[in-house]
Amino acid sequence: MIDKWRGKKVLVTGAGGFIASHLVEELVAQGAQVRAFTRYNSRGDPGLLSQLPSDVLSRVELIAGDLRDLPAVKDAVQGCSHVFHLGALIAIPYSYVHPSEVVETNVMGTMNILLAGRETGVQRIVHTSTSEVYGTALRVPIDEEHPLQGQSPYSASKIGADKIAESFYRSFDLPVVTLRPFNTYGPRQSARAVIPTIISQALATQTNQIRLGNLEARRDLTYVSDTVAGFMKAAETVGIEGQTINLGAGSEITVAELVQEIITLTGKPLEIVVDASRLRPGKSEVQRLLSDNSKARQLLGWQPQVPLRQGLERTIAWIAQHLNLYQPNRYQI
Repeated sequence: MIDKWRGKKVLVTGAGGFIASHLVEELVAQGAQVRAFTRYNSRGDPGLLSQLPSDVLSRVELIAGDLRDLPAVKDAVQGCSHVFHLGALIAIPYSYVHPSEVVETNVMGTMNILLAGRETGVQRIVHTSTSEVYGTALRVPIDEEHPLQGQSPYSASKIGADKIAESFYRSFDLPVVTLRPFNTYGPRQSARAVIPTIISQALATQTNQIRLGNLEARRDLTYVSDTVAGFMKAAETVGIEGQTINLGAGSEITVAELVQEIITLTGKPLEIVVDASRLRPGKSEVQRLLSDNSKARQLLGWQPQVPLRQGLERTIAWIAQHLNLYQPNRYQI
């Protein structure tokens, strides 16, 4: 597959984020000329791209800007054949505090990518959705026709972005494919997410206590390399423009069961303390997510390759080596 990407100029938005940084690394490995769009900050901090090997990062063109700035977005898209749009404000607790900023970034930022892609004539835009748009499962497994439920300002913003992308395909024949990853995990993920917050607390605690929120929530977990493989296939596969495709493992586990698995793998007995500050508002909680990934299998030839235990072992090993990046018992929004 390397020849498919050798010499192609591609844009990755949100490149300093968790999934996107792994995607950048894979694109570089496959010979693509990668332009990485990150949100400007006064520290010149490229986010998680700074954790890439220096020989990889040296081959990436870094551009700082804001997705809400259309001229900046147009400049970034110019000359690129493919756009992987992962840029977004993704923290659900943050969306309760600053919903306007989340909506502006996620909806108008996506609009700007679509406008720029239409103007420059890109071959494919891979737009990133999220399983959060489904809300708590009304039926399982969740296929792409499941109703959309805006149970947080974040999920509502992503629903809006998805519909804007759909409208550009239907109105202007823009070659957009929408991916809906379920809960992706792996190295580099922040303690905002459930798996690294469990692992980092387990490895660092002096009291054998860890603080968590809803223990009964059920999640469908996909290792990051599998999610990245889905993005690559969504960009490579011909004839799928306009499609929305789930990327999920097709299995579920409760947070309580997940803790027990991590206890087994770390060998550390832990007492779970339910922390009210980690709970979503009642009507906002997404209690169950379980994907139907048959469309990804059929259209993309994609299926997850990394079993949960193996993925957890890899993630535990990485966090153990980078524990200084995590602050146990501090809830990161």
